[in-house]
Amino acid sequence: MEWPTFLDEYEKLVFRMTTTRVMIDNASCSNATLVMIDSASKHGILLEAVQVLADLNLSIKKAYVSCDGRWFMDVFHVTDLDGNKLTDKRVISYIEKSLGTIHYASSKSYNGLTALELTGTDRIGLLSEVFAVLSDLQCNVVEAKVWTHNGRIASLIYIKEIHSGFPIDDSQKIDRIKARLKNVLKGDSDIRSAKTSVSLAVTHTERRLHQMMFAERDYERKPGIRTSNDTPIVLVLNCLEKGYSVVNIQCKDRTKLLFDVVCTLTDMQYVVFHATIDSAGDRAYLEFFIRHTDGGPISSDAEKQRVILCLQAAIERRASEGVKLELRTVDKKGLLSDVTRTFRENGLNVTRAEISTIGDSALNIFYITDARGNTADSMIIESVREQIGWSDLKVKELPLIDHQTADRDERAVGVGGAMLLSLGRIFRRNLYNLGLVKSVS
Repeated sequence: MEWPTFLDEYEKLVFRMTTTRVMIDNASCSNATLVMIDSASKHGILLEAVQVLADLNLSIKKAYVSCDGRWFMDVFHVTDLDGNKLTDKRVISYIEKSLGTIHYASSKSYNGLTALELTGTDRIGLLSEVFAVLSDLQCNVVEAKVWTHNGRIASLIYIKEIHSGFPIDDSQKIDRIKARLKNVLKGDSDIRSAKTSVSLAVTHTERRLHQMMFAERDYERKPGIRTSNDTPIVLVLNCLEKGYSVVNIQCKDRTKLLFDVVCTLTDMQYVVFHATIDSAGDRAYLEFFIRHTDGGPISSDAEKQRVILCLQAAIERRASEGVKLELRTVDKKGLLSDVTRTFRENGLNVTRAEISTIGDSALNIFYITDARGNTADSMIIESVREQIGWSDLKVKELPLIDHQTADRDERAVGVGGAMLLSLGRIFRRNLYNLGLVKSVS
């Protein structure tokens, strides 16, 4: 950049240290837009940068992160969901503006809404009961996100008074809402862990969902809970020569994957000093050099195992299991209660949901399975569509065919050891390239 002639060298240094520089490059790479960030470092800055890209639903195909010392330099290779470069000038301008102010980033505003946080044990029909209570108490659900994982549920629901359209600030009504929802959440067997609270909604919604699930210890494997068919491979090793712990991850690629991983590392009080992210086909390969915020690496086998379980859980929470259904219709009182009740009455379970309204229109996404967590029967889905409305409820995405999953699992049994050995070799080679070890053997 060209500097004004009146600035001396000290003023230039101060300017660089207090100003985030962002460059968008569409010329250097044939199949992706390069987003480059140059900034003074601070704890959480990587998460803030990734969050901006994740909120735009951009795919991060590759990334290189260096945050050693007091400087932060990032390069992201991004595309839109169709795999194309970014050409919309409004999107590019938004990225430049948002990343240029990440030191002062703020979450999406939910002014005028009351935020409810719900956690507890998941069960068939629970979401239907939650929405029925809110409808009965004259609450309009404006936006909501619901995650389930490992037998637990976490949800952020943004509501307002159904008649006035104002936020709910009556303390007595809030207490009634919390009490009735807690009774629903605890059911017959979850008296201790069911929680309801009213939030000020100052935290990024999806980051807050990760925090809620983490607090629920959903990373602990419970007997009898159906696990994913594609569990992420996570390997944690220590490079004691330089005081780093190195995390290698191999899993199915998807949007917001990097956000989920970095969010969890940040909330677990780890700092990412170097990282390399790559993808090939539908697989993603991520490597992070991390330390505690106090400057030390992972210090025990128990802590190492906890990091592995927490990262696997963070990746699996958003992994879409089941059939994706999209509901587009005119918003009306009791809509969510009616739709989710229909799911329940037909033996369908909601594993994840994204609820939104724009004006008088509702756009709701549901991921559904049968009661056992398996792929829902197509005839049942068509029956549900008929009851709700063929033109309103549409199938948008089907899960992998069962026999393809079985074939992949059978192959994984034979190559699992080879995968871990390959990750180990990659780890040693990258350490060698960074000058952190003397050989790759």
